[in-house]
Amino acid sequence: MAGVGVDEATLNDLKNTAEQVGVEAAHLVRSAWMRMQSGGSVAVDTKSAETDVVTAVDRESEELVRTRLGRLRPGEPVLGEEGGGELGGGVTWVVDPIDGTVNFLYGLPDFAVSIAAQIDGVSVAGAVVEPVSGRRWTAVRGGGAWLDGRQLTVSAPERLELSLLGIGFSYSQERRVRQGALAARMVSRVRDVRRRGSASLDLCAVAAGWLDGFFEHGLHRWDWAAAALVAQEAGATVLLPGDAADLGEDATFAAAPSVAADLRAALAASGAAEV
Repeated sequence: MAGVGVDEATLNDLKNTAEQVGVEAAHLVRSAWMRMQSGGSVAVDTKSAETDVVTAVDRESEELVRTRLGRLRPGEPVLGEEGGGELGGGVTWVVDPIDGTVNFLYGLPDFAVSIAAQIDGVSVAGAVVEPVSGRRWTAVRGGGAWLDGRQLTVSAPERLELSLLGIGFSYSQERRVRQGALAARMVSRVRDVRRRGSASLDLCAVAAGWLDGFFEHGLHRWDWAAAALVAQEAGATVLLPGDAADLGEDATFAAAPSVAADLRAALAASGAAEV
C-alpha cells in the first residue's frame, strides 16, 4: 500500500487516530445539539458574512481535537477552520470541528466532525464522524474507504440523465445567486439535484453511492480533506480546487467514473468556470 511514502501500518495508525479523536469530538457536539433540542441555547458569532456562522460548540470541538491530537501525535501541526494554522513538512492534521454549522444551529441532523492527516498537502488518512447518527466514514490512501467498517464502492449510473447530483452554495449572496443559476441549468441534464448543507457528507454520500456526483465552488481545505479521500478511495473521480480550470479554480468535484466525464462536460458547458 502506497501513501506519499508512508507505510501501511503508519497509514492505519493515522486513520485510527482521526477516527478516535473524531468520535470524541462528535460526542461533545452531539451533547450540545441534544441540549439545544431541549430548549437550550448556544453562543453564536459570524465570520465572512451574516450567514456564515460559528458557534461556541465549533470552537469547543476544535479545542478538544487539538488537545487530543497534541497528546496522541505530539509535535504535528493542526490546521483548523476556527483556530487556523499552516501545513507543515510532515503530517499536518486538517480539522473541521463542525461541517454543517448552519444545520447544527437549526436543529437539522446533517453535520459532521472531519479530521484528515495530510502530507505535503495530500490527504493520506481521514475520518468523518456524524454526531447524531454515529456514522463513521474512514479512508486511507491506497487502502480503501469504509462506512462503519463496511468497504465502500461508488455507484455506476448508465448515463448522466439518471444521475443524482449534490451541490453546495456560497455564504456570499452574490455568488449564491450565480450558483443557483448553474444548478437550474443542470437540472435538465441530470435525474435531480440535492443540497444537503455539508460538503463532507455530500462527498461521503458519493462514496456510498447515495449520490452519483457532487460539485461546489469555494470550499476550504478542511471541508474536503477527509471526505474527498473517502470518495476517491471508494472509486470516485475527484478533482480538488486548482485541478480543473474548466470548472473554476476553486471547484471541488466528485463523481462515479461512469458519468464523471459527462458530468464535468455538462458543468463546463453550463458555465461553471464563471460562477
